[in-house]
Amino acid sequence: MAAPHPAQRPSHGAPAPRRPRLTGMRIARFTTGEDPMYGIVQEKDGQEMVYGITGDPLYTEIRPTGTIVPLEDVRLLAPVIPRSKVVCVGRNYAAHAAELGNEVPEQPLLFLKPNTAVIGPGDPIVLPSYSQEVSLEAELAVVIKRMAKDVEPEQASDVILGYTCANDLTARDAQREEDQWFRAKAFDTSCPIGPWIETDLGSSAASIGSSVDGEVAQAGSTADMVRTVSELIAEISRVVTLLPGDIILTGTPAGVRSVEAGSTIDVTIEGIGTLSNPVVRR
Repeated sequence: MAAPHPAQRPSHGAPAPRRPRLTGMRIARFTTGEDPMYGIVQEKDGQEMVYGITGDPLYTEIRPTGTIVPLEDVRLLAPVIPRSKVVCVGRNYAAHAAELGNEVPEQPLLFLKPNTAVIGPGDPIVLPSYSQEVSLEAELAVVIKRMAKDVEPEQASDVILGYTCANDLTARDAQREEDQWFRAKAFDTSCPIGPWIETDLGSSAASIGSSVDGEVAQAGSTADMVRTVSELIAEISRVVTLLPGDIILTGTPAGVRSVEAGSTIDVTIEGIGTLSNPVVRR
């Protein structure tokens, strides 16, 4: 049997061989009207440009294709489509737990979203027919780059490809009605992510917030997380094996609010950018 690709070897004990960590890079997935491709977003002469790269950066070396396109001329897509899962963390900001009348749990409150929930920048959030109270939740999303199991907190950075903005849309009325959160959290389009993957966030105290039609809803800092990214990766990897392309949503600050069809939600994280999505009902 052929040896597994370095990106597919579990991370426990001594770190497995791997490609060098990508630093200070914005990795986008985009289309110009043809097949989707990946690119690196960089500024050139005062204009944001997208430099096309070959393959998928989760599995292949980054090599330029020669394609260079102004960012304003491309359609950005979800920067990664999880092949396996989106792992979400509830009540990881004390103020958010309190605003919904909950205590901070003694251990991380974990749940899943399917990959069919994932959409990209500009894609419409479709409110589910069974809910009349859908709330926004701005979250820092962590993209996993290789298989990882039983990761220690000090090893966590070795399994991270980068970070992106996410919106954990929640059908709040359905959440109150059921102990399981499948209808509340897993509906199609309930996990917008983007606009790209930032490989080096550079700070554990990045501002994070959301707005609806320009009106501020949330304004917090990732420094307010009850459990850090490294602690969450360690805890989650004790429960499940993380795979390349898996996403971890790390919780939301206080200020969640309901959204209506016809509005536009912006999620902004310092050091990454802004994710915008319209809201519709069909």
